[in-house]
Amino acid sequence: MTISEIAKLAGVSNAAVSRYFNDGYVSDEKRKAIKKVVEDTGYRPSLQAQMLRTKRTKTIGVIVPKIDSYSVGRVIAGITTVLEEKGYRLLLAVSEQNPEKELACLTLFDDKQVDGVILLATILSARLKKKVKQMSVPVVLAGQHLEGCNCVYHDDYHAMYDVTKLVLSKGCRKICYIGVTNSDKSVGAERFRGFRDALSTASLPVTEENAETGEFTIESGYEKMKELYSKHADVDAVICATDKIAVGAMRYLKEQGIAIGKDVLLAGQGDSVLAANVSPSLTTIHYYYEDSGEKSAQMILELIEKGAISIREIKLGYALVEHASTNS
Repeated sequence: MTISEIAKLAGVSNAAVSRYFNDGYVSDEKRKAIKKVVEDTGYRPSLQAQMLRTKRTKTIGVIVPKIDSYSVGRVIAGITTVLEEKGYRLLLAVSEQNPEKELACLTLFDDKQVDGVILLATILSARLKKKVKQMSVPVVLAGQHLEGCNCVYHDDYHAMYDVTKLVLSKGCRKICYIGVTNSDKSVGAERFRGFRDALSTASLPVTEENAETGEFTIESGYEKMKELYSKHADVDAVICATDKIAVGAMRYLKEQGIAIGKDVLLAGQGDSVLAANVSPSLTTIHYYYEDSGEKSAQMILELIEKGAISIREIKLGYALVEHASTNS
């Protein structure tokens, strides 16, 4: 089949068929006629021919820190929904939370292998920031805020502030925190800042005795809770930067015979599948990860289609989800 044959069967011009396959304007009546012929004949346009004509690959590079993550999975789902609707493909690269691999992936994608890049970065190093701004294809950051860069991010600060205020409202005053490296601006620095400022409003200090920095794993949550408990056995609440960390902390506290939600209140962040399926269920923060993916994809396509646009920094909301772990 050729475009001319498709046009003849649909009763439209060759130009209308060309616009149909290149996301140009086609009236609803003509679009339906062309779509019916395409579906009946099984016609698929030549990707190579489209690339030569439009200078585009119809491919978006997506760099993620890991794939065994609920939040990353939801972001990818949102991205995929938008890209598929617009006839784009997704090319996935996994950095394994390694800043050097993030840079390597950006360099690979920069060699015009893709039309644009969506980057789920973890550590916004000076080298990464420089590379993002030097890219020859447009880049959108998802999940991190970088001033002067197109990005879609979450309100990590106020989310952690609110969950900390929740346990304070329950009368807790011996509150511990397990976070991650402050090099991760969103999950590390911003969530810790929210925790610290919430305690400050209650005239409670944050010291080495009640705060630990761990990794993004259940095992790390267990080990850091063990370290905190050895210094702070009178703890009455534990706030964690992620649900996985909180589940690890819960496991250790249970081993000590502590009743979660009664003796010690516990909260995480992320509203993952884990939060609702541990016992007791975990109080957490719901972030709109899928919405983040959709908005990031819409933004990258707009950059590709329209070229340079005003820098957009979109901050998404959140919802506090209280479960049994703080419902004392």
